[in-house]
Amino acid sequence: MAITNGYCTLNEVKAALRITDSLDDTLLENAIEAASRRIDNECSRRFYADGSASARVYASERNDMLFIDDISTATGLVVKIDNDADGTFETTLVRNVDYQIEPLNNLAQGRPVLLLRALNTMFPVAVNKRPLVEVTAAWGWPSIPDAIREATVLLASRHFKRLDSPLGVAGFGDLGAIVVRRIDPDVAALIESYKILTVA
Repeated sequence: MAITNGYCTLNEVKAALRITDSLDDTLLENAIEAASRRIDNECSRRFYADGSASARVYASERNDMLFIDDISTATGLVVKIDNDADGTFETTLVRNVDYQIEPLNNLAQGRPVLLLRALNTMFPVAVNKRPLVEVTAAWGWPSIPDAIREATVLLASRHFKRLDSPLGVAGFGDLGAIVVRRIDPDVAALIESYKILTVA
């Protein structure tokens, strides 16, 4: 199978596991994809870029800035607002005139746009949580961070080796059974700063 939106390559995992043949390539590719999606879930975001732009709507709580999902490029970015809360996004805002993307240098550093800051036009504040802003963009990250790539290699290797311990016991030591932990502490450390803190 082919890896879809994986955060590392098959060769990177094979090198980490010192595997030189292709007998287990399908299992390794499955492990890479599973590890990549698990990192998405752990971080509450994804680190691959959409190939094309799509629209999402937002219910802004402030009129001076709008927090958005990760945007991977400014190309194709379109922001529209619903001025009269009638369900139609009739006004298209002009970048660097009505709003600017921030953090200012994130895209140049391989990181995503995280918010839009109003300049000359205020964002309409949501009424009864109705979304009044529509953003069309290519979502995700411009490039996969090194820490996420390394975490994926570690986690995919762990997923693959987990097949040797199907009952959750990796072996036995002087003190008894060695139990497989929920998540590798090194993986947790690598992805920690990339997590989005969600409020229920």
